[in-house]
Amino acid sequence: MEINGVLIDDTYCEAFPGWFCRILVTAKNKKWLDICAQVTTGFATSTINCPAEAGIEKYVSENDTPDGRPGVILLFFVKGKENIDSLLLDRIGQCVLTCPTTACFDAFPKEYDPNAKMVEVKTGFKLKFFGDKFEEKDETTYKFVAYKIPVMDGFFIVQEMFKGGKGIAGGNFLIHGIDQSSALEAAERAIEAIKNVDLVICPFPGGIARSGSKVGSKYSFLGASTNHPLCPTLKDKIDDSELKEGENCVYEIIIDGIKEESIKQAIKVGIKAACQVSGVLRISAGNYGGKLGKFQYNLLEVLS
Repeated sequence: MEINGVLIDDTYCEAFPGWFCRILVTAKNKKWLDICAQVTTGFATSTINCPAEAGIEKYVSENDTPDGRPGVILLFFVKGKENIDSLLLDRIGQCVLTCPTTACFDAFPKEYDPNAKMVEVKTGFKLKFFGDKFEEKDETTYKFVAYKIPVMDGFFIVQEMFKGGKGIAGGNFLIHGIDQSSALEAAERAIEAIKNVDLVICPFPGGIARSGSKVGSKYSFLGASTNHPLCPTLKDKIDDSELKEGENCVYEIIIDGIKEESIKQAIKVGIKAACQVSGVLRISAGNYGGKLGKFQYNLLEVLS
């Protein structure tokens, strides 16, 4: 298959199950939403060595938030459900509570399968203790129980209970370009297109990964290492390069999502956007022969 002259490999990306939680942060204006979102989703690109994978899913208007203020939805992925409690307590307690004007609510998606596994954690209830017995329980303002914790600019409002569920991490595709400029522009366009898809995030910096990894390493203390067959500086030095003639830069778009349909849609719109850039030669995907995860998305099937 080709799109706008760009070859689409007949291959699949490989994704794996994980647990997610989804929160809504509101603030006085977008300036403080941006600041809070950046801090709260920091150090969360890959669960290989980060405590979570996280990112901004979308911004929402004041018409769609419990307190009538602009909001941003943040999505987090962790390896196990046992990690959700501490993740939310740390991220909300250290990054949202500390940020001027913010409030925080659960944003567990209505689209989640009610028959699927789910967990509830008492994040707001635990954070109330920061109020040192000056906190107030609010059972009337919202459709849920919240706590008003006194802080130096007023109250920090936080929902009592948060939920987590089963999601999918590691959906991906690879953009092969003739040079860094064309591949990067294509990756940026892909990310802009994916931003319009709900229930997904691209957790790497700006949504783009330059350091794709493979499982294992020549060093026993490392579980992952550089994906050397895709490194252009090595293609004339190794026997197993996967780069074709003219391919001098590769960027990977990695997608985490709550639903398979959302991940497939993100892959589809992302690839189509990337293929509009001159200098993009090929689109492929990362997999490990089916050994890493049970979810496999064939690029040709997704695009059709």
